[in-house]
Order: sequence, then structure tokens, then C-alpha cells
Amino acid sequence: ISPFVQEVVTSGVLVGAVIGAAVSGRLADAIGRRRMILAAAVLFIIGVVGSAFAPNVPALVVTRGIVGLGIGVSSMIGPLYISEVAPARMRGGLVSLNQLAITSGILLSYLVNLAFAGSGDWRWMFGLGVIPALILGFGVTFMPESPRWLVDHGRSDEAKTVLARVDPELSAANITQTVRDIAGSTKQERRDLGALLAPTIRPALLIGVALAIFQQITGINTIIYYAPTIFQLAGFQSATASIFATIGVGVVNVLMTIVAIRLVDRVGRRVLLLSGLVGMAASLAVLGLAFALPVARQQTAAITVVGLLIYIASFAVGLGPVFWLMISEIYPVTVRGSAMSVATVANWGANLVVALTFLTLVQRLGTAPTFWLYGVFTVVTWVFVQRLMPETKGRTLEQIQQFWHERMGSTTPVSTKGTARRA
Repeated sequence: ISPFVQEVVTSGVLVGAVIGAAVSGRLADAIGRRRMILAAAVLFIIGVVGSAFAPNVPALVVTRGIVGLGIGVSSMIGPLYISEVAPARMRGGLVSLNQLAITSGILLSYLVNLAFAGSGDWRWMFGLGVIPALILGFGVTFMPESPRWLVDHGRSDEAKTVLARVDPELSAANITQTVRDIAGSTKQERRDLGALLAPTIRPALLIGVALAIFQQITGINTIIYYAPTIFQLAGFQSATASIFATIGVGVVNVLMTIVAIRLVDRVGRRVLLLSGLVGMAASLAVLGLAFALPVARQQTAAITVVGLLIYIASFAVGLGPVFWLMISEIYPVTVRGSAMSVATVANWGANLVVALTFLTLVQRLGTAPTFWLYGVFTVVTWVFVQRLMPETKGRTLEQIQQFWHERMGSTTPVSTKGTARRA
């Protein structure tokens, strides 16, 4: 198929993801987090099977769009569900497992690409996606509903059972107090979409949407989508060599995400994010130099590999997991689904824009200026995080909600220190 058709098929997934993220928040608040995870699994199964058997390009675009719907739903509901079920002391690491699943899936896709690179059997490549979809659908039958959603819908006794199941260390008194805290927090907030602009929610919404956009315009998915192309531009002679280099990027992505999981509840969200952004900005500057300086192709290739690995490592330890963690923590339970939908739509929308503009930017500006442009966006992100993003380490979701109430009407800089609290 032509490059244009490839772009249309790829864009179909991203458009579907935007739509899925947009509709899933309100549905998750209405029918529950668990049912939405099941819905995502069903969409994945329909989409990947349909893609594998698509008789023509229009059918493939539609079925890939269905896969995109599942991606949009799952990308929002996954972090949301984990954050509401996990104990506060473990929430950062557990929510970051969502990012580990994403990076592992990306690495697996690189390996599948390598396995089928010579055969061109794209139907098998798509069809294999039914395996994780079936595992998700089967696994959700063993998962409890979110205790916070249960309390918000008047099912406190069920919520107590879930809390005792997911955190055996909690005493009966702590479970009762946690349910009271959740119930109290739900009474403080409006539930309509207009509540997203309420003074106590607006700052959190701004941070979530800004992080969503920053995560994409700093260039991560240009690396993920176009890594083989970038390596070929840098001087790798064969497609197989560039695929192997890309697999190296995927391995680093997974390993550094594991590091982030180990650190996020120890050192905090801000430290990881700010440190990672410094590494991203530095590596983007180096990548730009690699393409700008008149050096030998072999040297350019070596510098590109090192620069991309540092960039991926820095992203994987910071902006990758911390974005999804923050948007799952900072909103009140009454509008958490809707607010996360807004942030997730912004994320996928920015993803779509970056994916559609990268090759155009390279053609019109050059490879080096394109990487430097992403570097400028990374510096802007660092300033934003340093000035506006609070630390949430060790706080319960209800304590984070109370933080925004206390901040209402205040113009002093936000606290940058988390407070260790009861689980």
C-alpha cells in the first residue's frame, strides 16, 4: 500500500483513541471502572480480529479505528482503576505498572515487526493482538470494582470488602475511616461537567491537560513510531539493522520504567519528572547536533543511538509513568473519570498532531531543527512542572482532594513536598 494509505490506517487508530478516551470518562463514572475495562477488552477483540480478516482498505481503517477505541478507553481507565484500588503507600509504583505494560507492548511489537519483516504477512501481525485482548477479558472477571466508585454509588459495605481484600494490613477501624473519608469527599463536589471548571478542580485540570500535551510535544512518539526511519536517516544501511537498533530502544524503555516503579514512591513524582526532563532536553540537543554537524555517517549513527537511548531512558523514568500517575491522582472521585477523559483526549490529540507533523517538519526544517524544537518544548515543560505541579507522594486520594480545597484562592507557590500519610 502507498505511504498515504499507511498514514490513513495509522491515523484511524489515533482518531479512535481520541474518541474512546472522550466517551469513557462519563461512562466509567456511571457504570463503573470494571465494566469499562471489560468493554475495552471486547473492543480489542473485535478490532484485531476484524483487522486480520479485513477484505479491503476501508474495512481495515474501520477495524483499526475500533482498536483505537479500545486503546482510548484502556489508556484512561487503567490508571484510574489502579489509583482507586491501590493503597496510598504503593499507589505510585502500582499505577506505573500501567506504563510498564505499555513499554513492554511496544517492545513486543518491535520483536513481532522483526519476526515478520521478511514475510510481509500483516494479517498475522494484527491477529496476534487477540491474545492479550482475551487475557484482559478473562482477567477482569477476577477483579473487584473500585472501592471509591462503590462508595460514590452508595455501596459502602461492598467497598469495605474490597479494601480488606486489596490491603490486608488495614484494620477494621482504618477501613471504616477510609470509607468515611471517601464518602465525605464525594459530598464536597459537584458531579456535572461544569464542575470541571470549579475553582477547586480547575488547577488540577490545567495540570493534567498541560502534562498530557507536554508528554507528546516533547517528541516521544516520533521516536516510537519513526525510530527505524530515524536510524536510517542517521546512516544505518539496512532495514534489519535499524530494527535491531529500535529493539534496543524498546529494551531500555522497559528497563527504565522498572526503575521508575521502584523509585516513584520513594523519591516522589516531582524529582523523577524534573530529572527525566533534564535528560530529555540534553539528549534532544545532542540528537540535533548529530544531524547538524558534518561528521561521518558512522559517527552520526553512533551518536544517534546514544542520544535516543538517553532520551528514552529519561522519558521512561519521568514523563512516561508520572503523567499517567498524576492524572489518576489529582482529581476528586466525583469527576475523576470525566477529568481523566479530558486529559487523555488532550494526550491522544497531541499524539495525533505530532505523528502527522514529524516527517513534514523534518522535510521543511531539517532533522536537527526538529529535534531542537522538541528540546525547547521539553525546557518549557520543566519550567511548568517546577512552578506548578505539587508533590502527591504518600497522600491518599482524599488528602490530595483536600489539598486543592486548601489551595483555593491562594496565589503562593504550591508545596513541593509530599506528606507521608496513613495508607
